[in-house]
Order: sequence, then C-alpha cells, then structure tokens
Amino acid sequence: MSDTERTPVVPAQADAPMVETLPAREPLLEVDHVTLRFGGVVALNDVDFTLYKGEILGLIGPNGAGKTTCFNAMTGIYQPSEGQIRFRGEKISGKKRHQITQLGMARTFQNIRLFPEMTALENVQVGADAHHRTSVVSALFRLPRHRREEREGREKAERLLEFVGIRPRMHEFARNLSYGEQRRLEIARALATDPVLLCLDEPAAGFNPAEKEELLQLIRQIRDTGVTVLLIEHDMRLVMGVTDRIVVLEFGKKIAEGLPAEVRDNPKVVAAYLGVPDDAA
Repeated sequence: MSDTERTPVVPAQADAPMVETLPAREPLLEVDHVTLRFGGVVALNDVDFTLYKGEILGLIGPNGAGKTTCFNAMTGIYQPSEGQIRFRGEKISGKKRHQITQLGMARTFQNIRLFPEMTALENVQVGADAHHRTSVVSALFRLPRHRREEREGREKAERLLEFVGIRPRMHEFARNLSYGEQRRLEIARALATDPVLLCLDEPAAGFNPAEKEELLQLIRQIRDTGVTVLLIEHDMRLVMGVTDRIVVLEFGKKIAEGLPAEVRDNPKVVAAYLGVPDDAA
C-alpha cells in the first residue's frame, strides 16, 4: 500500500471539550435514611448523608435539631428505628459501643466526660487501652507483654498530650485543669483509640475567641494526620472556617447539604436559624 493510500490519522478536534476526571471519593460513614423514634417523638426523620475519607464535615442546626442524637445513633448509644448506618463499608447499627470504637470511630461529648480523680496522662492512657490485648493473668503477674503495652500506652499518651498542647499538665488531676484544657484532654483521649473518624460534639463550647482559633488549627492538624472529622458546632465562624462540607438538621430532618458558602446562603438554613417562615427568608 502506498503512502497516499494509507488511512489518515484524524487528529483530535482542537475545540473538543476536555473532561477532567476527579479522583473518586471513598465513603467512610454512610447514614442511610435513618429514623429514630422515642415513643411518639421522632428525633431523627429519614436523615441521609455520606462522610468521605479525609474531609471535615460539619453537622449543624438550631438547638433541638437532632445533631447529638445523630452522633449517639452513630456511636451505638441509640439504635435506629429505621435505616442503616455503615462505617468503613460495614453495617454498625446494632453493634455495641466498644465494637464501634475498635472499628475506628471515636467521639467527644457535649458535656465533658473525664475521670476527674485521674491525671491527664492516666485519662489518655485509658483511651490507649482500647486496643491492648493483655489478659487478666498477664496484667496480674505483670508479664512482659503487659509491661510492653503499658510502656507503649504511656509513650502514646505523652505524644498526644504534646499534640493537643497540654503536656506540661500531664500529672495534674483532670478536675484541676481549666475548662479549655479539659476539652483538649478529651480530644487527646479520643485520639488515643487510633480512630480513622473523630466525632467532635461542640468542642468550642465555652471558649473565648483566641481559644476557638487555636481549636480551629488543632482540627486541621488532626485531619492532616489522616483522621477524618465530623464536627457538631454552634459557632458559625468556626464551622465556616474549617469544614469542607456541611449538613444541616432542623427538627430531626435534613434541610440542606453542601459547601459552606452554599449552606450559608440557603434560604431554608437562614429561616431555621432566624426562626422565620421559609417563604419569608
């Protein structure tokens, strides 16, 4: 075949649109049409959202919107009446709290739950114990495995206290720490369980502006270590400054989801926070 008879190669059209392929996001937590009833009260009503690995997702809404109830359903305190919750692809509805912790989900609480008569170091070591495998016999006779895990747990606790900024206070009883230090201690204890997902329930409550700014930086640092974050928070400046996406609840039902700027300008969200009818927003 001569050169003139060969089939010509047709170049791509110069004006053909270029399609950019974005990397697929990996679902970490899936709240799949969850409804939760207490008698005749519907606390969560068909709530549906997905949290992707590596992001910071805000869960916001007015008081009584169902935010903490949603956390409680995710972490095994409550069991959904309908729907499913999946974590790392595994159904966790019906699992016990310690099983969910071992799967890699940790949380803090709206009302601080520390052991007040234990030191800061000891409180964090309790979190580190979640993955220890020492038997009762090994602990009783202080066998080598027990001593090794005890040493590693202490070293981890010290590193985490340094990470959250309160290592100099590690030998203080938790009850003697300031309110802000107790909040940081609770975060350190949750991180000691080696979570892949950290759920923070109003971590900035009671903080002054400087403490809130420090917390914002800490949340970013936590995400930078590879831990995904789900955040309940009332302070809109903090939420807008740190989250990648936001889910909004009102009266137990999802009313909005999207990027911070989209949610901020959503008429339903404005109405929910200002207490005005939707058609007036």
